[in-house]
Amino acid sequence: MTPERVSPGAEEQPKKIAILGSTGSIGTQAVDVAARLGGRISVEALTAHGNGGLLLEQATGLGARVVCMTHPDAAAEYSADFRDRGIEFHEGTEGLRELLGARKYDLVLNALVGVAGLPATLQVLDAGIALALANKESLVAGGPLVMQAARESGALLIPVDSEHSAIFQCLRGERRQDLKRIILTASGGPFADLTAAELAGVSVDRALAHPTWKMGRKVTIDSSTLMNKGLEVLEARHLFDVELDMIEVLLHRESVIHSMTEMVDGSVLAQLGAPDMRTPIQYAMTFPERAAGPAQSLSLAGYGSLTFGGVDTGRFPCLELAYRAGCEGATFPAAMNAADEEAVAAFLEGRISFTSIPEVIERVLDGHSPLPGETLEEVIEADARARELARSIIDRPGVES
Repeated sequence: MTPERVSPGAEEQPKKIAILGSTGSIGTQAVDVAARLGGRISVEALTAHGNGGLLLEQATGLGARVVCMTHPDAAAEYSADFRDRGIEFHEGTEGLRELLGARKYDLVLNALVGVAGLPATLQVLDAGIALALANKESLVAGGPLVMQAARESGALLIPVDSEHSAIFQCLRGERRQDLKRIILTASGGPFADLTAAELAGVSVDRALAHPTWKMGRKVTIDSSTLMNKGLEVLEARHLFDVELDMIEVLLHRESVIHSMTEMVDGSVLAQLGAPDMRTPIQYAMTFPERAAGPAQSLSLAGYGSLTFGGVDTGRFPCLELAYRAGCEGATFPAAMNAADEEAVAAFLEGRISFTSIPEVIERVLDGHSPLPGETLEEVIEADARARELARSIIDRPGVES
């Protein structure tokens, strides 16, 4: 089905954007949104790791003039296909830096996966370019660096996560000193009602079957352990410049209220909508304006009722581990994120059990020797150290598989 296209007014120029990680879960949805927006958006550049076939299809369909592939083998395989079509081709991490540095974009959407997205985030912000941020790890591992770069350049930073987009929208027009509390909502994933014993035996397929959201494999597992919510707590801390004790997580299975803010007078502001990631993606692309969206209209009558509850950190300790890492500061959040990435990968490969994921993370935090985290190099070094420790823990006898 051909998406509905929206044309700009005669006096408007299309917004020039780049989408980093366009073949991933968020990236493919961003491509869909850009296609629907039509003349309001001009996609100038796309990047991917190894899915050259899909990247070629996206670039051709959107008319992107430049691409980058970071996987060396895939880049060698597909480079001629792009160049034959007159598309400028870059490869590797250096190619990504060239792509970002050679052109002036109005907005860059960073949907890269993992801490590898942090250098791109800093490069975009240092250049004073508006950034739509979907790369959690940038803020989790390097939050102070990211926010400092945004402050110094004056670049606009727009969150893409549905929860942070909701808070961002709730706070528009409000004075930050009037904010009392941030309430992050969590669906609870597919295992909210399982006992600790049942959690120990869950399979990869069950963990990947999220009840409300369609996401990538890693973030889906993080959602099922509630680590995703822990990462979002750390993101919110930096994005909205609040203390950790001002952030509360509330279980809300329907995923209709995407998050809330409580103000000092007791008013609670909420942003609601159908659970569709294309809505916050589009909001980031068109900000400060809005456009007709691709998501279905929300029917509260169809839901009948909305439910809320607290989080059992005894069964889902990852959330508590995230708060711990945030309180420890320095490079503890970077170490926690690295340990989680390694543990989730091991679970997806069938090497450890579901409940071993938080065990690996906790042991990495226990053994982490922190660095100040005041430079990108320190964050990268802490990440590497934590990964090495996590792998040794995973491979050690005694970790359940």
